[in-house]
Formats: sequence, C-alpha cells, structure tokens
Amino acid sequence: MRIEVTPADVAASRFAISPLGETMSALRLHAGQNSSAVLRPWLARTRERYLRLRREYPALGTLLGLLRRNGYNADFIQPPPAGVGMSFADELAVVRATPVAQARDELARNLAGHPSPPAHARQILAAPDVVARIADAIEAAWTALVAPDWPRLRAILERDVVRRAGQLAAYGWAAALADLDPRLRFVTDRDGSRIEIKNRNRGTYALAGRGLLFVPSVFGPMITYVEPPWPYAIVYPARGVADLLGAPRPGRAPDALDRLIGPTRAAILRALAVPATTTQLVAQLGAGLGTVGGHLAVLLRAGLVSRVRVGRSVRYERTPLGEALAGEAPEAAGSTGSVSVAGPAGAEPAGAEAAGAEAGLVDAAAEAGPDPAGAVPVIARSRGRTR
Repeated sequence: MRIEVTPADVAASRFAISPLGETMSALRLHAGQNSSAVLRPWLARTRERYLRLRREYPALGTLLGLLRRNGYNADFIQPPPAGVGMSFADELAVVRATPVAQARDELARNLAGHPSPPAHARQILAAPDVVARIADAIEAAWTALVAPDWPRLRAILERDVVRRAGQLAAYGWAAALADLDPRLRFVTDRDGSRIEIKNRNRGTYALAGRGLLFVPSVFGPMITYVEPPWPYAIVYPARGVADLLGAPRPGRAPDALDRLIGPTRAAILRALAVPATTTQLVAQLGAGLGTVGGHLAVLLRAGLVSRVRVGRSVRYERTPLGEALAGEAPEAAGSTGSVSVAGPAGAEPAGAEAAGAEAGLVDAAAEAGPDPAGAVPVIARSRGRTR
C-alpha cells in the first residue's frame, strides 16, 4: 500500500486516543484473534474477568463472532475517534445512537459469504434491541477489562502522542514514522513523498492535504484505514507497553539503581514511569501488597515519589528527583482525544490525575483502609482497513 503525502499533510495530521478501540482490541486479544507476547501477564491477570463476561453477556460472543480478519466488520461497532477529549462514554453514545436499520444493513454485509451463526447468535442479531445488546456487551468489557487500568493505559498512549506529535511537527514524516512498525517506511524520491506499508492492499492513496489520523494502541496491532467512515488513519502499537504491563524481565542484571536502593524499590521506581496505584504495582510486579506498600513508604519519605488521592484511589508518581535517579527525563503528559500537530508545541493537556477522576476507579488498597505507604493479519472493518 502507498499513501502519498505532501508538506501540507503534516500540519493537517492529528492524533487521537480511543478508549472504545482499546476495549475492542482487548477483547480480540482474549479471543485469540490477535496475539501479543508482551501482554501475556495482563491476559493472565484478566482472564477470569473475560470468561465471566462471556458467561454473563451472550451478546459478547455474538460480537466476537462478527469480527473478521480478512473482511468487512460492521462500521457502527467501532466508529472512528473524533473530537477532543472523547471519553469511553462519548464513544459508546455514538454506538448506541446507531439507527437499527443501519445496523441491520451493516450486520448483513458483515455476515455475507460466511457460515450462518449459531441459533443463539442469530436470535440476538434479529432482536429489535440488537444495537443496545451489543453496546451493553462492549460497556461491560470496558468496565471489567480496561477501565481498572485506564489511567495507566491512557498515560502510555498520551506519552506516545506527545513524543510522536513532537517528532512530526519538528522533523517531519520520516522521524515520526521511523519506529512505528517494521512493515512501514517513509520514502522520498523523484516521484514525491509517500508512506509505504507492506500488506495485502496494493492500492495507492493520496492524502491531498487532509492529513493522517494517528491512533496509538496498547492492545491492538497496526491497522490502516483508507475508506469511510474512517478518515485516512493508522492505528499503531504504542511505545512502553512491555515495560508497564509486561512482567519484569527474568534474569535482568542489577544496575547502579538496584545496588543503591535495592532491587524491589528500583523496580517500583522504574514502574512509576507512568503513575500507578498500589494495586496496579502489585499486579505488575507480582509482589505482595504489604511489600509494595512498605517500599512506597520509604520512597515517599525519601522524596523519590509523590502521591495524590483521586476519589477513592491513591496514585503514585515519580518526583523530579525520582526521575533523575531512574535515569529518565520526565515527559509531559499528553491530552486525550484528538491532538493536532499544528497546535502549540508546548501546550500541556490534562494530566493523569484527571484520567483517574474520569475513570472513577477504586484502588483495592484504598478500599481496604489506609494506604499501605502511609496515612493517606489483515483486519478489515471496511474494505480499506488492512493490517
């Protein structure tokens, strides 16, 4: 596939974050339709929740049965992210607003040429409230699988947006696309400039000043969109997922930070490259609640981390001193929703604290009482969607 670009497309390009898209990708991972070695610890941790969802929401199995790796997927199930600061509720409202007649047309196209679904699935698809049933299943999946980790997931996505949008604005296409995906490269020659993507689509498309929509993803593989209702878009794996959701690397050689403050405290400090609750750190590092809480208390007293209560959650993040000790330069948080490359390069959008407030999450440690640290393939949704 070739996507022809011009200098005007840099200014017109934008970035977006899609909580609903992450939910759909998380479901596909659990269903085995996609795979990710680095996310196996997350999959294992959330497996029982997924199996419970399958039992309690029959429409979820019907929904997963609709998703094709090499064909059309009903457009209303996952509309393109649009606007600034869209939450999961905003995106789900778009799904729920789908007229039944439109949904039936898209579902019929989705099923065309494939074996007939099982009887229970046909019953759900023929129901007058089919849109509501599918939306309810997606909402349940969000609540069980993605929402508990959303502040951290969104922080990963925001950090990627800030980094890549800065590269695109300052250095152009080549820098922004350099490490996006091994199958993608930027080429400039006498025929002009273009993005070349190795996939089954052999078409050539011109942005013609409309720009490209970049959507980073924690759970999804690279996907390109070149047909409505999506704008020209690339969904791509965000950086930093393995470090923040994967298991600690086995056999990792101790470094100076390990020797200075101890391996467990060093692991906690590294994990706080993205703010996290005690419960999230316990799940990520595989340590006990008391162990993590005790080490957080020491790091807090040493001025290496700080904490903030958001609702019933207590989240920890590295201080500037902690950032310096961990050997990583602090990065500004990005914004949710759509970010224009042409916008002010130094603007600071809403931080991770707002993310926790929006998600309304509860840290299990906070629920239990005082915080332990102290007082407080090719995937097609329309014909032009390819991987």
